[in-house]
Amino acid sequence: MIELNNVSAHHGKVHVLQGVSLSVKKGEAVALLGRNGVGKTTTLKTIMGLVAITGGEIVFNGNDLSKIPPHRISAAGIGYVPQGRGIFPNLSVEENLMIGLTKAPPSHVEDYVFERFPKLKERLDQPGGTLSGGEQQMLAIARCLVMQPKLIILDEPTEGIMPILVQDIRREIATVIEAGVSVLLVEQNIKTALRLCTNIFIMEKGNIAHQSTAEDLKNDRETLHRYLGVTA
Repeated sequence: MIELNNVSAHHGKVHVLQGVSLSVKKGEAVALLGRNGVGKTTTLKTIMGLVAITGGEIVFNGNDLSKIPPHRISAAGIGYVPQGRGIFPNLSVEENLMIGLTKAPPSHVEDYVFERFPKLKERLDQPGGTLSGGEQQMLAIARCLVMQPKLIILDEPTEGIMPILVQDIRREIATVIEAGVSVLLVEQNIKTALRLCTNIFIMEKGNIAHQSTAEDLKNDRETLHRYLGVTA
């Protein structure tokens, strides 16, 4: 599905990514974890062409993403929910959903999205900025789903969400995974990552420092503490 092979990237003179290698297979859910500032968001932005690659390669379904303009990467089959959600607050829910589409999605796609997020159907004419934080996150995920992606990249989807709604967001991401869509998840909520994903990559200082299954990491207290500062 997608492979990052020895990827490097810079912010000015700062060498942020220093040879990152990871992969997400078809239908697989993978988490990218690590403390703040280690390069997780930069890794996602590099995949989406928002940060230029200065070394290595990113291959998605056999295509070199560095040769695809950033505005065409989503059309290649990758949905991206950035940190902070990235919705347009002054556009309606419906207009937000249609961003990036050249025509209305097939009826079965709309039905699937609104079945997942019925609150959005009730608020199609409402400005996106008037939704709650949890509803805005649902809108950001739904906007990806109408594009019928093969891979969805999620950057901190539960950040700033009321605890009562985190379970809803987690459930909907699980449904997306069950439908066969591959997921690459950056998440500070370790329990969410371990519940949703089968494989875990941990970053430290711009590189992958540890890789394991979620099941193994749950019981690896030393690694959890060393790289993430938690014990469970």
